[in-house]
Amino acid sequence: KNIPYEKMPIDRLGGAVIYAKHDGEFELALVHDVFGHWTLSKGKLHEGATTMDAEGNLDEKVETARKLKEEVDLDVEIKQELSRNEYIATHPERGKVRKQVVYYLAEATYKELVLEKTGGLDKAEWFKLHEIVNLNFYNDILPIITNAIQILHKK
Repeated sequence: KNIPYEKMPIDRLGGAVIYAKHDGEFELALVHDVFGHWTLSKGKLHEGATTMDAEGNLDEKVETARKLKEEVDLDVEIKQELSRNEYIATHPERGKVRKQVVYYLAEATYKELVLEKTGGLDKAEWFKLHEIVNLNFYNDILPIITNAIQILHKK
């Protein structure tokens, strides 16, 4: 359908650059989608949301951590916000949808990733920082990962 931008439904999501220290090096947990791209783990914030902040608004950090646990079975500690972006996706039943995503830097303990098999993802893996340069990323994800790596290099 040809829906004007301002009338498209909006999905709010939370995602993260998840890192862990392993064998003295930082590694990033990435997920691979069925379109051949490595990307960041994320999930819909309002789906089953239970945590509200003091003002009664959705606690995005807590809900993002919960969604990451569901997707890759990692307990994460949200460290800081990295970025917010928006992209348009096509849903089979709903048509064009605006996806508004808040991305965080999140720390986890290194352990095997267990991907929840959902429609769009086919694997999850850890990568050392020097290994990610040759991976196929979406253009809007690259600046987020670059920002995270710069922060990690200062640690």
